[in-house]
Amino acid sequence: MIEMYQKAGKIVKDVRELAVSEVHEGMKVLSLVNLIESEIMKRGGFPAFPCNISINEVTAHYTSPAGDETILKDGDLVKIDLGAHVDGFIADSATSVIIGSGDGHYQSGDKVYTLEKQTKLIETANQALEVAISNVRAGAEVGKIGEAVEEYVKSQGLLPVANLTGHSMDQWILHSGLSIPNVKEQNHHQLEEGDILAIEPFVTDGIGVVGDMKDTFIFRFLRDRPLRLAPARKLLEVIKLKYANLPFAQRWLNEEPGIRQLKPAMRQLISSRAIYPYHVLREKSGARVAQAEHTVIVEADGCRVITR
Repeated sequence: MIEMYQKAGKIVKDVRELAVSEVHEGMKVLSLVNLIESEIMKRGGFPAFPCNISINEVTAHYTSPAGDETILKDGDLVKIDLGAHVDGFIADSATSVIIGSGDGHYQSGDKVYTLEKQTKLIETANQALEVAISNVRAGAEVGKIGEAVEEYVKSQGLLPVANLTGHSMDQWILHSGLSIPNVKEQNHHQLEEGDILAIEPFVTDGIGVVGDMKDTFIFRFLRDRPLRLAPARKLLEVIKLKYANLPFAQRWLNEEPGIRQLKPAMRQLISSRAIYPYHVLREKSGARVAQAEHTVIVEADGCRVITR
């Protein structure tokens, strides 16, 4: 089992580093997600979820729909969040980059961002991740990890995003029940040796809260439901067989043979609550957000970082 996690972690590390070296001004987001997902498979893994490319105040859950024409622009603060699994054993990691020279003045909401300001967001997220990791060990209280992250981020004059958390993982399950907060909580749950955790602080100079946007590009199977449309019944069977409990992108389904009337079928699956839609998340005040993430295995006196 540990070997599978380590293999998945090595794939994620290598593909994350490749993505950082390849991303550039003028690149289509769709090209970047296709690169990342295909490179995961070339290395012997499968995407554990659709690659998230979230730009500026968009914080999480954005992946390209089919035909996406979104272009990365100079000065964009881009969060690259990717995961891979090997036989269902998952590694999850994220990093943030500034596109182009980033040395202009860029507006988001009522704020103006410079290279220095955006670099501080990224550096603070990276260091907050290290602070969190340094507090992980068997017996550590989950709430204390969030407290350490919040204390550090606030010391830099910034805020963690309070309503986004890290999470525990299990085989074939990306979010297996335990949340790892980025703020102080009265949560006395103690970590256990062997726990698999994705730790991911988000840092902003906004109000530190995200809300749902209307767009949904990522979904997950929930349950079997009685469905009126035959294409919807066929689609649900394909989703169950191919993705099980792991999130998937609607654009992935475009390549599936035998799928008809994809859009109305997806609408019925959503309305019947057979699948769960992940809404794209945005920082509520329109401020930019940086993210950093690693997957760790909890040990008696610390943790093993498998995506570094």
